[in-house]
Amino acid sequence: MKKREMKRQVVGTVVSDKMQKTVVVQVERLVKHRLYKKFIYKRNTFSAHDETNDCHVGDKVLITESRPLSKTKRWRVSKVVERAASI
Repeated sequence: MKKREMKRQVVGTVVSDKMQKTVVVQVERLVKHRLYKKFIYKRNTFSAHDETNDCHVGDKVLITESRPLSKTKRWRVSKVVERAASI
């Protein structure tokens, strides 16, 4: 029997919501430099599927890995963790 693998989940900030049913999420992680031992931030951007067009720029969201949905989309928005402060 195959061991059931958990899908990766990461929390990131929405940086673009201009597409229909798609948001671009930026994920930051803290890593230690191998030589200098200094902590630095690494950033990745992921295209995530947002079925209800509920997310907006600045929202903090939880995204979950999924099957390929398009050429660039391999993540889905699971939930909105925190809304952006509206003016």
